[in-house]
Amino acid sequence: MSPTIATRVEPGSFFDLTRKDPALTRLRETGAEPVLPFVLMERLVRSGTPFAEHARALRSDTVTVAGVTFDWFDAGLPREIADELSLTDYEIVQHTDERRATLIQALDRLSLIHLEGFACVREFVRGLLWVGLKPGVRASSLTSSSDPALPYVVVFSDKARHHIPPNTVSPESSSLFLAENLLHEGTHQSISFHILQNRVFADGYSSRTSPRITIGWRTGQGEARNQSWEIDRAFHAACVYNQLLRFRRTELDRDDLTANERAHFQDAYDEGLPAVRYLTRELELLGEHFSPHGVELLGALRHRTDQL
Repeated sequence: MSPTIATRVEPGSFFDLTRKDPALTRLRETGAEPVLPFVLMERLVRSGTPFAEHARALRSDTVTVAGVTFDWFDAGLPREIADELSLTDYEIVQHTDERRATLIQALDRLSLIHLEGFACVREFVRGLLWVGLKPGVRASSLTSSSDPALPYVVVFSDKARHHIPPNTVSPESSSLFLAENLLHEGTHQSISFHILQNRVFADGYSSRTSPRITIGWRTGQGEARNQSWEIDRAFHAACVYNQLLRFRRTELDRDDLTANERAHFQDAYDEGLPAVRYLTRELELLGEHFSPHGVELLGALRHRTDQL
């Protein structure tokens, strides 16, 4: 087994949406391909909720970049799906020419400049949920998110054009910041796919009983769960940070950034580098909670981190 996170969906695997499966086949034959990820959701959640049937209420526009087509969902977000994904405070925003142009610019940047990153997004992202807070909701909006319960679908808001997590916020919007956030969630999806299909953690490992890693840059921010992370959450974060630092370094080496973009990518890079080094070191100290394959992944992560 390769000591790297999977870079492709294995043919015939659970996540292969082209495999022979009655539910998947029925949707393909009726032209309902955008609904396919929700069949996997039904099987992962195991609640008996027919998420695929609820998802049929979603319309979708297609966005095609570099020969890859993404489903940009429209219409109302079904309550059953919103409840499962903790999106009850959100609604799908209006599709506008300006949002479409920004989305295409972000994906195009990945396809032209960040080949490894675009390969990840191309393989592990199909559905796009651009959301905003419902009228009257008083809360801080998410920037972007993805849920292992819904493979292939990523969620983001207008904030993704301004915010580079965790702490970099630009007063000016940029499609490059959206590009990073799309890559961020595509990377999370690739890691989730890999963990669900491979033995990464030791027998008996549980998030509920996991040792926790103190997250210094989150101290004093929001809920207590954001200030110390379980091993699996920290592993996700270390892998994602590693990918995003490469994205930021590539952008900083280019000469076509605005002064604002350059300043904020530099801030995010300077903050992210010690963070990924810290997480990698802490995870290595907790190596007994990983399987032999997981230990190999940590070694590969260490090697990639040392190259930053």
